[in-house]
Amino acid sequence: MRTRARPADRLRALQDALAGNARSPALLRSEPPVGAQESADVARLLNAGCAILASSVLADSSMEHYRGSFENKAMFVPPIVSTLALIASLHGASDRSARAERRRDAIYALSAAAAAAGFGFHLYNVGKRDGGFCWENFFYAAPIGAPWALLLSGTLGVAAERVRDTRPGGIPHIFGMAAGRLLAGLTSAGLLGTVGEVWLLHFRGAFQDPFMYLPVTLPPVGAGLLASAALSSKPKKRPLTRFWMKLVTVLGLAGMGFHIYGVHRNMGGWRNWSQNVLNGPPIPAPPSFTGLGLAGLAALRLLEGPKNE
Repeated sequence: MRTRARPADRLRALQDALAGNARSPALLRSEPPVGAQESADVARLLNAGCAILASSVLADSSMEHYRGSFENKAMFVPPIVSTLALIASLHGASDRSARAERRRDAIYALSAAAAAAGFGFHLYNVGKRDGGFCWENFFYAAPIGAPWALLLSGTLGVAAERVRDTRPGGIPHIFGMAAGRLLAGLTSAGLLGTVGEVWLLHFRGAFQDPFMYLPVTLPPVGAGLLASAALSSKPKKRPLTRFWMKLVTVLGLAGMGFHIYGVHRNMGGWRNWSQNVLNGPPIPAPPSFTGLGLAGLAALRLLEGPKNE
């Protein structure tokens, strides 16, 4: 005969769930519990992804804002903040402890806030031009999607510290939500946003090289697989999703190689690097896929559990 749980028992189960306690698997059956070392390893993988995203923002914003002669003093903010985020991420990637570092937390939060402000500045830059929000201005004005790489770096960094702080044998949570599912959904959205920015720039380049279709076709599939994992109610192995995240990770590095070659093809090649790096395809942009690929792999480690690694 089935007995109904008392309100006090249900309240205690909910409190355990929000605290990441493994004693309430019925409420959190999609998130297997993790040990202290496992949570630290997942956090380090997230920190590595954040480091790649931050380094991409640092190089890209430095070049683009230099080309704009740092006309607005606020243009110094992204290189400075992304440098801090890079240092914090490298520190986190080498930190094997299972305890969150509050200074890293503060830097990641600052990164997210600076990115949100940067998006406002870029949006204003597009709207103030002749024609307002038209295709030409989206092509040649301040890139709308650029600040979101820094936002993702900051957001994933905060998530890394929350995962690292999980009690041994507990279920990682981020602001009361299951960490694996939240990270999978966030990474999926990040991939789609990055694809949108890439599509805009590659469309401007008329997709003159067939390889330019890869970053607008492969990552959306990975985003869909991650979204499916985020919505699933049961922990299970996902070899296809894991393979696709590795593919996205490699795609970012390969894209950087293609962009280096694209700079080389401009007049003067690398002998005229000071102009061609600014006018050619942006070399620091493709590694954003690598950072998100690592974040996706970290989410899968939480969703699958250590026994399925």
